[in-house]
Amino acid sequence: MKAMLMRQPGGPEVLTETDLPVPELRGPTDLLVRLRAAGVNPVDTKIRGKGPLLPEVLTAVLGCDGAGVVEAVGDAVTRFKPGDAVWYCHGGLGGPHGNYAEYAVVDEAIAQPKPVALGFVQAAAAPLVLITAWEALHDRAHIQADQTVLIHAGAGGVGHVAIQLARIAGARVATTVSSEAKGDFARALGAEFVINYRNEDVAGAIADWTRGRGVDICFDTVGPEVFVRSIETVAVYGDLVTILDPGTVNLKEARTRNLRISLELMLTPQLRNLPDGLAHQGEILRRCGELCDAGDLRVEVADTYPLERAADAHRRLEAGGMQGKLVLTMPGAED
Repeated sequence: MKAMLMRQPGGPEVLTETDLPVPELRGPTDLLVRLRAAGVNPVDTKIRGKGPLLPEVLTAVLGCDGAGVVEAVGDAVTRFKPGDAVWYCHGGLGGPHGNYAEYAVVDEAIAQPKPVALGFVQAAAAPLVLITAWEALHDRAHIQADQTVLIHAGAGGVGHVAIQLARIAGARVATTVSSEAKGDFARALGAEFVINYRNEDVAGAIADWTRGRGVDICFDTVGPEVFVRSIETVAVYGDLVTILDPGTVNLKEARTRNLRISLELMLTPQLRNLPDGLAHQGEILRRCGELCDAGDLRVEVADTYPLERAADAHRRLEAGGMQGKLVLTMPGAED
């Protein structure tokens, strides 16, 4: 099979097209999936630049997100059969088991039936960002109806689905964007209040929107400086959730406000081999699939690249300014 392999950390050029054996079923509940598409996420570029997350691994097929068709099943598989369309988030952290390839093996507990409403490209774009946003809002912040929520980078991969999930939960949503066009996009997704951070004071705008109270939940998808500036946007006893390492931060104001600060890394069940956590993420994906099929949740794909141009996709992602997600398509695959 064709796969994009990195043999050492480095720039996008270290991703090289390679012929690898089609992976074999490793356990009785495994599925062999012929991939139609694979999502491209920031974690892929970080692993490519710094090295695999799994210890003592030098080479890797990247890609956590996959969507495709089941070709073979293990003896104990009960939920799927050959020919079924699936989507999932698993692999891509080190070794040959990522999704920048024509085939992948995944346990049936992790895979979910692909939503009918999504093509393979959209389905491949979605799992990691959906699980991240769901865990941040529901599992970390315990979002409730009628709460106010600030979601940073609302036009980005995680941000654009977080807006929708917060709206579906009944919350009022504010978001930050970098352009008028992205603001229009965020409003179409359900954001009530849009702040262009390039020419507006975010904290002041949130104070006006909430009449000085601050938001119940702030979801930081950007990083350390935004995390620090977000503290003053959150109401007393509110929640501040980040998906990035906030670094060394003065938490005096956060402590005064009695904020609950949460870190969200959806890769933990993979990194720590936590079957219950993986099953929980599969259930999140199932529920999100139902929302997609009901027309309540959409996934924005900014662009697609053929598998052999994975390096170009990484360059595009690292350039920043993305609205939605990038996706790799497999040779001969149709959406």
